[in-house]
Amino acid sequence: MIRTFAIAGSLALGIAASGPAQAQDEILNVSYDIARELYAAINPAFLDQYEGGDALTISQSHAGSSKQARAILQGLQADLVTFNQVLDVEILAENGFVAEDWQDQFPNNASPYYSLPAFMVREGNPQEIDGWDDLARDGVSVIFPNPKTSGNGRYTYLAAWAWALEEFDGDEDRVREYMNAVLDNVEVFDTGGRGATTTFVERGIGDVLVTFEAEALNISGQTEGYETVVPAQSLLAEFPVAVVERVAEQRGTGEVARDYLNFLYSTEGQEILASFNNRVHDEAVVEANADRFPETDLFTVEDVFGSWTEAQETHFGSGGVLDQLLRN
Repeated sequence: MIRTFAIAGSLALGIAASGPAQAQDEILNVSYDIARELYAAINPAFLDQYEGGDALTISQSHAGSSKQARAILQGLQADLVTFNQVLDVEILAENGFVAEDWQDQFPNNASPYYSLPAFMVREGNPQEIDGWDDLARDGVSVIFPNPKTSGNGRYTYLAAWAWALEEFDGDEDRVREYMNAVLDNVEVFDTGGRGATTTFVERGIGDVLVTFEAEALNISGQTEGYETVVPAQSLLAEFPVAVVERVAEQRGTGEVARDYLNFLYSTEGQEILASFNNRVHDEAVVEANADRFPETDLFTVEDVFGSWTEAQETHFGSGGVLDQLLRN
C-alpha cells in the first residue's frame, strides 16, 4: 500500500473538502487526477505567505482533466484551473469561462511546470522495457488511461504516435500497425491517471504503466517494488493554468485566484513543484534539481500534430483515428 501518495478517491485536505466554493473567503482549484498531493502541499505554503491567508480556505477537486472541464461547463464553480492539457482550458475559453488570451496572462504560455510520458515498471524491469517500441511487443501488458477521458492518456497516445512517425519515416501504415499492437496490449483503460496507477500498483495488473514522469517518480520513490524508466524520446506535457473569470468575477475571487497561480511561478512554488518531480522553469531550481531528471528529446504537439485542436479532431473525435484503431 502506498503511504505518502493516496491512490484512490479524492484527497481530504483539512483545508477544505473537495467541492464547489461557497463564499468569497473560499476558492476552488479544479485540477487533474494525479495532482491531489501536489496541491495539498502548495496550499499551506501559499496561505503562509498570503496576506489574509488565515481567513482563506482553498478547496480542491480532482478527476480526469477533460472530465473536469466538462464539469465546469455544467456548473462546477471553479475559481481557477490547474489542468494537464491545453485543450481543456481552450474549451473553457471557447465557452466564455476563461479569457481568450489566457496563455498570455502567465509566463511560459501559462504553464508553470511540465512533465512527459514515462514508464513505471516492476522491480528489476523483468520485461526489459526501455522505449516505445517495447510497448508493442508480444506478451507485454500495458496500462495507461483512456485518451477519450484523460489528458494523461492523450499524451501517452500522442507520444507513442510521434515516436512511431519518426521511427518509420512518416509511413502512416506502419505507424498504425504499431499503434494497433500497443492498444492490443492495453489491459485496462481507466478514466484517469490515478485510476491507472491504482490498477498497476494496488491491483497488480500490467508489466508497465505509462504515465507522467512526475507520477512515476513519486510512486516508485515511495513504494518498494517499482522503477521509473524515462524513454530517450517523449512528448512535452505542459500543465496549463487559468483563472475561471466567469466564476471569479461573480464571486469576487479573481485577485486571490491570480495570486495563487502566480505563487506557482515563485521560487518557493517552483521548489515545491520540483519536489514532486515536476520539471520547472526557474533557473536556480532547475540547476538544483538537474541530477534528478534525465535528458530526453521532447516532441511537441504543435510540431507533430499542428495543434491540440487538430490532434483532437484527427485522433480523439468521434470516428477519429483512435476509434478506427480500437475497432480493428
